[in-house]
This record gives sequence, C-alpha cells and structure tokens, in this order.
Amino acid sequence: MAKKTYLLTGGAGFIGSNYANALLGRGERVVIFDNLSRKGAERNLAWLRESHGAESFELVVGDVRTAGALLEPVANADVIVHLAGQVAVTSSVTDPRTDFEINALGTFNVLEAARLAGHKPFIIYSSTNKVYGEMLEHRLVAQKTRYRYAKLPHGLPETQQLDFHSPYGCSKGAAEQYVRDYARIYGIPSVVFRQSCIYGPRQFGVEDQGWLAWFVIAAVLGKPISIYGDGKQVRDMLHVSDLIAAYDAAIARQKKVAGEAFNIGGGPDFTLSIWKECGPLLEQLLGRKIPVSYGPTRPGDQKVYISDIRKAKKALGWKPKVGVEQGTAELVAWVQAHRGLFD
Repeated sequence: MAKKTYLLTGGAGFIGSNYANALLGRGERVVIFDNLSRKGAERNLAWLRESHGAESFELVVGDVRTAGALLEPVANADVIVHLAGQVAVTSSVTDPRTDFEINALGTFNVLEAARLAGHKPFIIYSSTNKVYGEMLEHRLVAQKTRYRYAKLPHGLPETQQLDFHSPYGCSKGAAEQYVRDYARIYGIPSVVFRQSCIYGPRQFGVEDQGWLAWFVIAAVLGKPISIYGDGKQVRDMLHVSDLIAAYDAAIARQKKVAGEAFNIGGGPDFTLSIWKECGPLLEQLLGRKIPVSYGPTRPGDQKVYISDIRKAKKALGWKPKVGVEQGTAELVAWVQAHRGLFD
C-alpha cells in the first residue's frame, strides 16, 4: 500500500506530536505545520527527532492565519489533521479577535487551500464540546462528588442543538460548519470531531487549558491550584492514544464518514469530576494531601459534559480503551519522570 502524506497543522503541540509519533512509527510521511508559539512545541519536535531521526519529518514554520503559507503543504497532502487553534475559553474572552482569526479564519484558510489543491485531501477537524454551550435545558442532579444528567444516561448526543457560548465556542463552531459545508458544496471529504477532555503524555497543560495535565504538573511541582466552582463539575476523559485510534478509524473509513460530525470523548464509562474525584485520585497517586483554593465559576463553564459516543462507535468501529485511573497514573509518572521540562 502506498504511503500517505499527512499534514498536521499544530503538529508540534500535544495531540499533534503524539499523532506524528504514531505515524512516523509506522513509516508514514509527515509534514508538521506550526508557528511554534505553544509552550513545549520545540521540546516536542526535539523528542520526535530523537525518536525517529533528524530528517524523519518535514517542518513548515507558519501560521494558519496566513493563507499563502498553507498552499504548498496542503497541495502535497493526502490527509490533513487540522489541530492548530486557539484553545482557551478565557483567552477568547479577553482577546476575541485573535481567537476568531486563528480558529475561524485559520480553518477557512485550510479549507480554501484544499479546494484550490484540486485533489481533495481528507480533512479531520479538531473541534470541541464547547459548541454545545451551557446546555441549561438539561436538568442536573447534585451528588456528593459530582453532578450528573437527570435524563441522559448515554451522555449528550450530536443531535443536541448547537449554542456557541463564548467567543471560543463561536469561532470553533463557525469553523466546523465551514468544514461540513465544504464537504457538501465542494466535495472536500472531511469530518468534524467534537472532542472532549483529551489528556496524556507530552501535555504541557496550563490553568485554562488541559486541566488534568495542569493539576498533575502543579501537584508534582507544589504549585498553587485554583478550582473554579465547587469542583463537582464532570467531564468525560479521553486518553490521547484513544483519540489517535479514532483519527485512524476515520481515515480508514473516509468515504463513509465524510461530512459527518462526531462526539469523541471517553463517554459515560470514563468520567471524572474536576476536583472532588480528581483530587483524591491525585492524592492517592502522590501519597500526600494537595491544597487548593476555590473561586467563582467561569463564564460558559459546563457543569456536566459527557459525550454520547454511540454514533462514533458504530460508524468508526471504535471505542476508548484507557481508563481514567490508568491514564492519570501514566500521566503522573510521565510528569515525574520529566520534571525538568516543567521547572
């Protein structure tokens, strides 16, 4: 079988570098397009070169906001995994223009480059559960350590009405609608993944993005941890290796899934409350108490988000495998082993 050329926008980031590692490990051609602005990007590239060789992949340093920078990389790509983006709700609130330009305009530039390329590369767009907004119509039940949906035992389905809450939700939501419409209007085969909380090794989490990784890093280094809300907010957790498996499954079934949107998360079996359950788990893994402070809930924060992943299971032949306790233990071990990257 002929090798494919994979273009990973934002490929020097957490998800991108993990996927590049998997692709290079099986001999695929990989082009990483990244502006190297994220913390850890240079370290991730160094890791890939150490693991696979200095010339194992092509690096294009560029910005998705610059349309011309994408034309050549996209023209040579068979598969585009579009991961480049502004990823923090808080940053979108303080600087909505930059958020729009990176997420909405940047995605439009990728799509236009694909349209102009003529050969119709397959595109996976990394979207977010934030396109569903606060979902206030779903009644919640408060329990000792978490909230739960009163009537959604499988989690939130893709049929949930979109409600772009926060500039981040707007920019990601607008982008994913462009992705889906380019599949309809121009025949660009593409799929939208509304991703939940992705975590795993090589995640240089910060307070407003990559919350589990941030808690682990802060706990290991003894840095202060702030909890916004009561800590009973619930998320479904997906290990990055399971996300990579979903990407591969979509690429293998691209004719079947083109134009579709999927919730991609851990689903109801792999959930964690932000501190009332995460805190005790980390304390058990580290063998000590972890002090935290509490503050008000942040705008647009969902009390519960659990993906209904039945559509993805059926269409992709995929399901997550790495449990939350196992994945968190692996993340703690990775941070401890690479403490020098964070000091």
